[in-house]
Amino acid sequence: METKFLAIVGLPGSGKTEAVNYLKGKYNWPNIYLGEATFDRLKEAGLETNPKNEKMMREKIREEKGMAVYAELALPKIEALIGQTNVIIIESLYSWEEYLIFKEKYPKQFKVLAIYASPKTRISRLANRLVRPFSPEECKTRDYKQIENLHQAGPIARAEATIINEFDKENLYNHIEKILEKLALR
Repeated sequence: METKFLAIVGLPGSGKTEAVNYLKGKYNWPNIYLGEATFDRLKEAGLETNPKNEKMMREKIREEKGMAVYAELALPKIEALIGQTNVIIIESLYSWEEYLIFKEKYPKQFKVLAIYASPKTRISRLANRLVRPFSPEECKTRDYKQIENLHQAGPIARAEATIINEFDKENLYNHIEKILEKLALR
């Protein structure tokens, strides 16, 4: 069985988590969450998991090991799943450097799905989040940081497919199904 990889990318509030949860629920595909290394390091350091510590640790990890570090740290977990499933979902791929690691290692199997929603739509979604709502200014600041500091625009621009997610969840799911067919992932 050839295992393929599907990275879901987009700015905060675009619908990435909704897409990942849909795919995991419908197809039972495993996902590799690249940010897990942050939580592992926080635990090792005896630090509480909270937004401030998470941000500090992410920056520290990238400063120590470079912008591709999260992809590099995930490779052993990915390798362990190859051959056990048709598709592995890559969650929280942010940087261009992470993208390049996967594209070079798995040139034919690695696909990227970008999910786009307008700033107005994303601000509305993020303001209504139950876990941690964001103000419009926080949304704008976070967008800029992710584009400028994390080089997030590259993977979005190079995606094999893009979904415009301005509507309801059912619309998103229908688009995902069409993309899966287009990318020969189901």
